[in-house]
Amino acid sequence: MKTNAVRILDSMAVSYELREYEVDPDDLSAETVADKIGFPLEQVFKTLVVRGDKNGVCLAVLAGDAQLDLKALAKLSGNRSADVVSLKEVQPLTGYIRGGVTALACKKDYPVYVDENIYLFDIVSVSAGVRGTQILIAPDDYIKATKANVGQIARVSE
Repeated sequence: MKTNAVRILDSMAVSYELREYEVDPDDLSAETVADKIGFPLEQVFKTLVVRGDKNGVCLAVLAGDAQLDLKALAKLSGNRSADVVSLKEVQPLTGYIRGGVTALACKKDYPVYVDENIYLFDIVSVSAGVRGTQILIAPDDYIKATKANVGQIARVSE
């Protein structure tokens, strides 16, 4: 499936693989996606939409087994504080629905912040911009394609 996210990667001549899976609309968790594509949870990266008090909307990309550290993200993004936006705001802001949000080809060119743990892996999985399709990509290629800032913005869930 050629999504806008995939078209961007193609235009940059970035190497990637698509992995499709059956979607359960009642369970869009990273755990379920990881299970269905046969990847460890820590290699499946989720994208959260966040609003900072000074600089507005940004995207936070972190491993499926981690929780966003809002204070760390605020500091890295030049904000005093930051909060995850409400679900009803996600699609109007990004053009994507829950379970299909990606930092590639968003409605606007928001700043992207990726947790440094992305570099623990040769390949990571990110949404292709639709539910049911993941992009398997090298971290450096993903960082380059999204023009992301990398830092410690997550903590592993207990």
